[in-house]
Amino acid sequence: FCLMAAPGKVAAFRLPPLPTIGEIIKLFRLKALKQLSQNFLLDLRLTDKIVKQAGELKNAHVCEVGPGPGGITRSILSAGVEQLLLIEKDARFIPGLQMLSEAAPGKVRIVHGDILTYKMEKAFPKHLKKNWEDEPPNIHIIGNLPFSVSTPLIIKWLENVSKRDGPFIYGRTQMTLTFQKEVGERLTANPGSNQRSRLSIMAQHLCTVENCFIIPGQAFVPKPEVDVAVVHFTPLVQPKIQQPFELVEKVVQSVFQFRRKYCFRGIETLFPENGRLKRTEQLMMTADVDPTLRPFQLSMSQFRNLCNAYRKMCDEDASLFVFNYREELRQKKMRRSLPGNTGQPEQTEEENQL
Repeated sequence: FCLMAAPGKVAAFRLPPLPTIGEIIKLFRLKALKQLSQNFLLDLRLTDKIVKQAGELKNAHVCEVGPGPGGITRSILSAGVEQLLLIEKDARFIPGLQMLSEAAPGKVRIVHGDILTYKMEKAFPKHLKKNWEDEPPNIHIIGNLPFSVSTPLIIKWLENVSKRDGPFIYGRTQMTLTFQKEVGERLTANPGSNQRSRLSIMAQHLCTVENCFIIPGQAFVPKPEVDVAVVHFTPLVQPKIQQPFELVEKVVQSVFQFRRKYCFRGIETLFPENGRLKRTEQLMMTADVDPTLRPFQLSMSQFRNLCNAYRKMCDEDASLFVFNYREELRQKKMRRSLPGNTGQPEQTEEENQL
């Protein structure tokens, strides 16, 4: 259909009368699958509130991840978007989404596929591209993510931000996504907070991360055991740590390996057993980091110093970056299990933890 506007006025986009989300679920006999950690959000006031956090969507291009029965989809269309790309892995939801597509001719494109493997580089028109230093492009990613996919997906997208590829080939594309409340708290945690983690550093060094609001678990069907956080990401013009994603991730993962111990203990795992203590001391002195701080107490600038110092050491010794502490432990374990090696020491508490 076509909405006629009075001269000089833009008509607001309105979806024609449609079955409610609850009716769609009944009509197509949809059931949330526990193994896919699916939870439906049926309250359109809440879906409108999520979409509002994305910012001004009039004439924007939006990708919705895992639309399910289409609650958030309706709110996105009602915001007056130019184009909406829906990526849904579960084929059971496609017929209901096609009803929405038919109600908004020319606005909706449905892809039956997995967001973890979908090539986002070609998802939007080329003319929308902006320089990285410019304002974010008129492109948004929105999604009520299944808990099982939310953490691996945000890590994948943070790597894309770092490399300016995937959905960020168009510029600093903004994202508005749902996470378990605890994951949302980790993403935004400050130094000293118990929730401070690898996820805090990886997200905050690349993006402005805002924990917008909490949706109580009882708003979902079926009700999850946890509340849900809506988190908004805007990529930074300059990352806070100017090193390759893989290097930052390796250092941050190592530091948080033993989060209850001094950070010295985790940093040791960056180095082979031969010369480990000396190299760990060298790294901490160069980075000017107190070895008796706990991992969650370290500031972003201290992580930056650690990454810069570790990069310098890797440049001087190319074998350092490929060293894998877990592989070293595995080899030691194998040697211990060989016949005749009864004198080898038992596994340490740290080895068991790993």
